[in-house]
Amino acid sequence: MIAYVTVGADDIARAKRFYNALLPALDYRLSEGPEGLSYALPVPPGQRPMFPDFYVKPTFDGRPASAGNGAMVAFEARSQQHVRDLHAAALAAGGADEGQPGFRSTYGPHFYVSYLRDPQGNKIALFSSDPNEPGWDN
Repeated sequence: MIAYVTVGADDIARAKRFYNALLPALDYRLSEGPEGLSYALPVPPGQRPMFPDFYVKPTFDGRPASAGNGAMVAFEARSQQHVRDLHAAALAAGGADEGQPGFRSTYGPHFYVSYLRDPQGNKIALFSSDPNEPGWDN
């Protein structure tokens, strides 16, 4: 199980604007400190944390943050409409489009996804694969 994912950011305020447009809508809660941004899903009383957490931090070595070539973090949305809404919100919050919301036939008939870059250039996917929604084969 993946426990957490961390991406680097040189401008934490700019990253916060971007990620706050997405992650609270996916039920992630933000805690903020001098070490950066920490997003986690709420933990019901008496239950274990649900992973993964997502962190946005300055680099530890002090050099500029950079996006990994081939690295991507994907977040599951509630529906195809939720993917569209979050994609639009992310663009309005400083993200860059890397692939408009839609079906990708190579991933199956119900895989509906959009791709973005955060302000630092990290690649983010938002997807829904609900078999109860229309698919590209319908």
